[in-house]
Amino acid sequence: MGQDEHPALAGRPVYLDYNATTPMDPRVVDVIQAALTTDFGNPSSAHAYAEGPRRRLTRAREQVAALLHAAPATVVFTASGSEADALAVRGAVLARAATVTGRPHVITQVTEHPAVLAACRHVQRWHDVDVTYLPVDRYGRINPGDVRAAITPETVLVTVMHANNETGTLQPIADIAEITRPRGILLHTDAAQGAGKVDLDVDKLGVDLLTIVGHKVYAPKGIAALYVREGVTLEPIIGGGGQERGLRAGTENVALAAALGAAADLAARGLAAGETGRLARLRDQLQAELTERLPGRVHLHGHPTLRLPNTLNIGIDDVIGRELLAAAPDVAGSTGSACHSGDDQPSASLLALGLTPGQAASALRLSLGRWTTAQQVTAAADSLTAALLTSGG
Repeated sequence: MGQDEHPALAGRPVYLDYNATTPMDPRVVDVIQAALTTDFGNPSSAHAYAEGPRRRLTRAREQVAALLHAAPATVVFTASGSEADALAVRGAVLARAATVTGRPHVITQVTEHPAVLAACRHVQRWHDVDVTYLPVDRYGRINPGDVRAAITPETVLVTVMHANNETGTLQPIADIAEITRPRGILLHTDAAQGAGKVDLDVDKLGVDLLTIVGHKVYAPKGIAALYVREGVTLEPIIGGGGQERGLRAGTENVALAAALGAAADLAARGLAAGETGRLARLRDQLQAELTERLPGRVHLHGHPTLRLPNTLNIGIDDVIGRELLAAAPDVAGSTGSACHSGDDQPSASLLALGLTPGQAASALRLSLGRWTTAQQVTAAADSLTAALLTSGG
């Protein structure tokens, strides 16, 4: 699916930074153009110009819900994944603060996405909330037993990302849900990285809240969605009109919502056609080719099997990751989360695995996507190896 060369990638460096952002699928661009051209009306209006935008919003909600195996009414559109995470964390805490006798309590983990950590710090500082930050093991996975041990009578929310954006390590979300659900504790997961790469079924995961982000699934930046299980009450963080079931005020961006819906539909079709397996084969090919060219020097960061099919995070002995990428301009990769680009400090996520600062500095995050081919994988391995050997590394 989608293996014709993307016009934004043609003749340019091999793009291996899909976890940072994805190029818009041309089929999604077509949907945006149609919506902008013909359906400019306010979907809340009562005249004929509102009918087209309303239909597009309804269809988009259905498409996003289908990707998550959820009901359309559970999908709330937001302007970013960070906003969706904030609505989940702050909205849940504020809505449930009165249900506990003491200070509300939230549980998360140290390698969580920066948007979730920021939301946790916000409720700590401004809403007198206790937050527990649980450690992870050497693969980056949280122990569900640690979640169980951290729960108190005041715990109102557990938030653990579905897959780490740097290592791709998958978290045991369903196991955590078996702990939280019987206790009436809400469970949120930021699933921005997993959407379209692995199947996401909200019932199988057992989550109450789930974040999905447009620019991670070949839709534009500036659009995301929060799944809110039926019956879950949140306090809005943007007040005003009654849009999005009263959870997110502001006239809806119909064109971008339609784009996210179209992208979700394409992602669902890709999963059905075997995209997970295709990505995993290319990821393993890349790891094998680098290991063969640099025997004994390549070390995997994260879980060897319980990880996203498209994500390869490795360290190479005696190499600084950012310097290697700078010396290999034919490869567009990263050294970690794009949320921390320009920061020379070692990745906190990698340090949490027990790596030394030097080991963390050697990291490369190479993430594959819809337009990655086997030929590009080989070209990237050749380019990285040549840059390393040329520099005397």
